[in-house]
Amino acid sequence: MLDPASTTHVPHTPLAPPTGPPTLAAEAVAADRPVPRTANGSRLRLLLAMLGPAFVVSVAYVDPGNFATNMTAGARYGPMLLWVIAAANVMAVFVQYLACKAGVATGQDLPQLCRTHTPRAVNRTLWIQAELVAMATDLAEFVGGAVALHILFGIPLLPAAFIVALTSLVLLTLAPEGRRRFEVVTAALLLVVLAGFVYQAVAAGAWSGALSGMRPRFADTQSILLTTGMIGATVMPHVIYLHSSLARSPAHLSRERKRRQLRAHRSALIIALGIAGLVNASMLTIAAASLHGSGTQETLESFHAGLGGSLGAGAAVAFALALLASGLASSGVGTFAGQVILRGFLGRSIPLTVRRLVTMAPPLAVLSLGVEPTQALVLSQVVLSFGVPFALVPLLVFTARRKIMGALANRRATTVAAVVVSAVISGLNILLVVRTFGA
Repeated sequence: MLDPASTTHVPHTPLAPPTGPPTLAAEAVAADRPVPRTANGSRLRLLLAMLGPAFVVSVAYVDPGNFATNMTAGARYGPMLLWVIAAANVMAVFVQYLACKAGVATGQDLPQLCRTHTPRAVNRTLWIQAELVAMATDLAEFVGGAVALHILFGIPLLPAAFIVALTSLVLLTLAPEGRRRFEVVTAALLLVVLAGFVYQAVAAGAWSGALSGMRPRFADTQSILLTTGMIGATVMPHVIYLHSSLARSPAHLSRERKRRQLRAHRSALIIALGIAGLVNASMLTIAAASLHGSGTQETLESFHAGLGGSLGAGAAVAFALALLASGLASSGVGTFAGQVILRGFLGRSIPLTVRRLVTMAPPLAVLSLGVEPTQALVLSQVVLSFGVPFALVPLLVFTARRKIMGALANRRATTVAAVVVSAVISGLNILLVVRTFGA
C-alpha cells in the first residue's frame, strides 16, 4: 500500500521559530538548516535519525483520549474489539506516511501547501479549524494530566491542571533551538507509558485469549458506535500537520535520496506506531481481563480504582503514572503542532511559551467551570473528529498531484487506497459527531 521512496537529509523541525512573520524565503532556509548528516551513512543511522520524529508523532496515538476509549471497549466487551485497534493502527501508519511524503517531496508542510495552492478564503478557513483542533488537543492532554495528579496525590482538578501547564512549559525549554532533546524526552515518556501497561498486562495475564479479539465482529449497536470512536479519533489532525513539517527536506535533493529518506520514515513509523499500537492493545486487554463484567463505571478514576481492586495497588499506580506521562508528552506535541499550523497557514510565528500560554487558557476555563473530566474528553474528541476531513482531503489531493509532488506523486493504487482510508475515517468521524450530539 505504501509507495517506496526516501532521502537522507534530516529535516529541520520548527520547535523554536523566530518571532515575527517569516518570509517564504526564510521558511526555505529553515528547512535547509544543517543537521547531522546521514546521506552517506548506513541505513541504520538514517533510520535512527527518523525515529525521533516518529516517536513524537506516536505520542498522539496514546493520549488520554485513547485511555478512555480503549479501556471502555475492554470493560464493556472484553477482547472482542481488539481488531479495531489493529485496523486503526494500519490506517494511522498509512496516513502518517503520506504526511511524510508531502514534506519530503515538496520541502513544505501541509499547512504551507494549503497556503500555496488554495484560495485565500479557503486557506483562512482551514487555519481557523486547525486552531480549534489544536485547542481541543490541549483540552484532552490537560484533563488527562490533571486526573492523573488527582489520582496520585489527591490534588483537585483545577490546581492539578495548572501544574500540568507549568510542567509543559518547562518541557518546552528542552528544545530552544532544535528538536533532539525534546524528541528524547518525548520518547522517554512514551516508554514510561509502555512500561506501565506492560506491568499491568503481566499482572492481569491480559494476553491470554486476546487472539479471539482479532476476528472482526460486533456485539450490538453500542459496539459499532464504540468502534466508530476508536477508529474515528485515531488519526489526529494536528499530528498530520506536524509530521509533514518534521519530514520536510530541501526540494533540490535528488529523487533517489528522497526515496531513501522516505523508506527510512516508513520503517520508523512502523516501529514507533507499532509501539503505540501495543500500548493501545494493552489498554484494551487489561480492561478486558480485569474489569469486564465488573460493573465499573466508564471514567478514568473508576478504571484506576477497578485496576487497584483487581490487580493491586502497583497496577493502579502504574496506570496513573502512564496517564500522567501521556498527558505531559501530548501537551508538548500539541504546542509544536500549533506552531506549525500558525506558521504554515499564515506565514507567522510566535514564541513557543506565548503559544503555550494562549492555548492552555481554554482547557483551564473548561475545568474551572466544573465540567466532568470524561465529558471534557468526549468534547475534545468531537472537535478533533470534526477536523479530520480538513486535514485528510488536502493531504490526499496534494500527494496525488504530479505538478506538486513530481516523481513522488502517489501511484494510482496508493491514491485509491488513500481515498478509501480517508472516506472511512472521515465518515466515522462525521458519524461520531452526529451520534454524540444526538445523544
